[in-house]
Amino acid sequence: MEKTVKIYKSPEEMAEAFAVELVSQFRNAAKDGNVYTVALSGGNTPAVLYSLMADKYGDSVDWKFIHFFWGDERCVPPDDPESNYGMAFEKFLGRIDIPPGNIHRIIGEGIPSAEALRYSEEIMLNTRNRNGLPVFDHIILGMGEDGHIVSVFPSNRDLFHSDKICDVATHPVTGQKRITVTGKVINNSALVTFLVTGKSKSRTVERIFSNDKGFPASDVMPYHGRLVWLLDKEAASRI
Repeated sequence: MEKTVKIYKSPEEMAEAFAVELVSQFRNAAKDGNVYTVALSGGNTPAVLYSLMADKYGDSVDWKFIHFFWGDERCVPPDDPESNYGMAFEKFLGRIDIPPGNIHRIIGEGIPSAEALRYSEEIMLNTRNRNGLPVFDHIILGMGEDGHIVSVFPSNRDLFHSDKICDVATHPVTGQKRITVTGKVINNSALVTFLVTGKSKSRTVERIFSNDKGFPASDVMPYHGRLVWLLDKEAASRI
């Protein structure tokens, strides 16, 4: 596994740099006529990125080659303010010329157990695979103050090691049901990028970078791919 760490002055600077990198990946795939699969994250930091992508690059990518998925989703309808899909569609996907079939949303309003199975099948049908598991070209991850990723929290960390492609998670505080991809999918991807901002996450970042294995984020190790950490200076202030 190849690991890269980059630190930026602000979340906005980080989003600008990452947008340039993403667009380059998208254009290279389109130039070669290859499908590029990317799993998106929810959260405030990706929201900045999504708006920027639509504003600056919406007309400069051949989107028919790019397929978008989600790493996790709350079990809510797409028009709910908590929907990861809803946020990404409002700020980005609804503002670009992309075939509807290239947007693979998790149906949050469905029956959670049935949707986890359905979405697993959709992922398998629309990605390449290695050792019987899907391979995303790129998975974008956020990280919570408690070191959680997608909907794998310290209290349900066993989901990271689930044998399933997608599973049903329960938020440890609210009890809200969620659909999440599992660790075996994350660690089978070609590239995983963390987007982490804010001083409140600096202690967790410090511990993970000190090889503390006490967090779900510590388990992210793409065996055949690259791992990139993008941090703003506040999140990186203890390393």
